[in-house]
Amino acid sequence: MSVSMTGSGEIATPVESSKSAMTWGPIFGGAAAAIGVTLILLLLGSGVGLTMVSPWSGQSSSLGTVGVTAAIWLVVVQWLSSGLGGYITGRLRTKWAAVHTDEVFFRDTAHGFISWALATIFVAGFLASSLTSLAGAGAQAVGSAAGAAGRAAASSTASAADLPTAYFTDALLRPEQARAGATSDDAAATAEVSRILLNGAAAGQIPDDDKAYLATIVSARTGLSEADARTRVDTVLKRIDDAKVAAQKAADEARKAAATTALLGALSLLIGAFIAAAAAAFGGSQRDEEEDLLVTPRI
Repeated sequence: MSVSMTGSGEIATPVESSKSAMTWGPIFGGAAAAIGVTLILLLLGSGVGLTMVSPWSGQSSSLGTVGVTAAIWLVVVQWLSSGLGGYITGRLRTKWAAVHTDEVFFRDTAHGFISWALATIFVAGFLASSLTSLAGAGAQAVGSAAGAAGRAAASSTASAADLPTAYFTDALLRPEQARAGATSDDAAATAEVSRILLNGAAAGQIPDDDKAYLATIVSARTGLSEADARTRVDTVLKRIDDAKVAAQKAADEARKAAATTALLGALSLLIGAFIAAAAAAFGGSQRDEEEDLLVTPRI
């Protein structure tokens, strides 16, 4: 605390309030209002979104349309809830007496920002817990499917964990007359072809000797000539490569969509924070427009 001396020799001491500049009541009230509006609007948006999706062919909106609509709705929800929460925060606070106008403006904007931050943290935690529950259910389903696949693989000639060893074992014990072996044991031939395809998928390509061996097995199993069997093998391998490229393309599009959504979400949150602060300043100015004067009789 600084003390100054006036020209007449009097000591001037600055007046400092003993109360905090932060009023938590209006902050919590505005945050609660913003959270309530957010949840209501999210449920409303979910209901509208479900009307855009139908199990019947040709009656649903496209995936892109649903995604864009959901993104726009989330932005609208963020802005509306932030504006309402900030305005309520500004209107509910008590009047700060003997405080400069600029300081009042700063306090109002700070209160609106803090109210927005509390509401955002709560909604983010709520959404995160919901997504975690959904992800847990999905992981449980995937785990069940993986367990079933593991049990099925265990009953076959080799498991997925033994695939590299099984593939090279097949290469070592590959008979000279593959046609006879393929026709005598269908299960073994099918399992061996599966291991060759899996190893090729893991390595990125199938060697020429494996292609020739596959063509021999296909010819023995289907009755096709060696040339037609080789053509069929090449056709199937090309379909596998096309499926791999399509999966990579879908993954890249999903990555770009996720990046765009994250950037738009961050921008929306920043604008929501600004709206909450501006709405709190507006509500605070309306709160201070009218004054209640206490009149005391002259003694």
